[in-house]
Amino acid sequence: MVETIEWTPAGVVMIDQTRLPLHQEFVTCRNYEEVATAIRDMIIRGAPAIGVAAAMGVAIGVQQASETELDAQVETICDTLARTRPTAVNLFWAIDRMQRLYTSLRGAPLADIRARLIEEACLIREEDIEINRAIGRHGAPLVPDHKTVLTHCNAGALATAGYGTALGVIRAARESGKQIDVFADETRPFLQGARLTVWELQQDGIPTTLITDNMAGHFMKAGRIGCVVVGADRIAANGDVANKIGTYSVAVLARENGVPFYVAAPISTLDLTLTSGDQIPIEQRPASEVTHMYGNLVAPEGTEVQNPAFDVTPSRYVTAIITENGVARAPYEQSLKQVKSA
Repeated sequence: MVETIEWTPAGVVMIDQTRLPLHQEFVTCRNYEEVATAIRDMIIRGAPAIGVAAAMGVAIGVQQASETELDAQVETICDTLARTRPTAVNLFWAIDRMQRLYTSLRGAPLADIRARLIEEACLIREEDIEINRAIGRHGAPLVPDHKTVLTHCNAGALATAGYGTALGVIRAARESGKQIDVFADETRPFLQGARLTVWELQQDGIPTTLITDNMAGHFMKAGRIGCVVVGADRIAANGDVANKIGTYSVAVLARENGVPFYVAAPISTLDLTLTSGDQIPIEQRPASEVTHMYGNLVAPEGTEVQNPAFDVTPSRYVTAIITENGVARAPYEQSLKQVKSA
């Protein structure tokens, strides 16, 4: 399984997801500004993965900070990282965890603070891998045997520190002996399904078929899809789910065709401070992602573009939310509190 991100003496090393699947290259971020750029430019992407990256960004920033006005420098580091992408709550969760640790260490020798922040960032990475495996264990029994699983975007090892959320459920189902294959939506406009999910599952030898986004309804109606499993970038208290643009359409089609629609996400993706998905900020991405493919213009010059990176699926379309602490079902206002406190 691919190493998405790791801490090294040279810096924060991550696979460049903008270069996949044609080139498997790694980027070394030597300061927090480079980590922030990597998150913003989607060199690393996926809610849990950018949470890990942000934690490591804080750690590497403090390695290079001076002892004078350290508090102000930490504030600048955290603010820079927090302004990279607005929707995925894991980013803010990880930054807050690092800030709280730093606050608890005030007055300690600078060398000790630096060492503890590195330790915490690496711990967040290791915890994420174990959390994903737990999500897989809880989700595997929900996947029907001898059926095809549809997934949208990439919620695998590449979107996490390893193993994956939605793809973790698929991996765990396969490991349990279920004979399943995968349909991967291409996921326009950034093609995370075509470029990343298909590549990742091929590395594991899991049978995978690529379909365009507008084919999902056809295959559901034909009875080919046993269930849908997707990841999430933020989940509100009522169970509304923000995920990659196009997820809402898949959820509506699943409901129409009687196909279970599952969301796999860690507890850190829950934002119970928001009463509904209407309050989730939606990131707007550059127009060039829609008007160009691999640098080639595919629309007339001067075309007006809307490019929201995410949409919100209302909880009524969500069959269940799979977390490391168990499976939540409607009414989500109660069940999400229960899994979060478990």
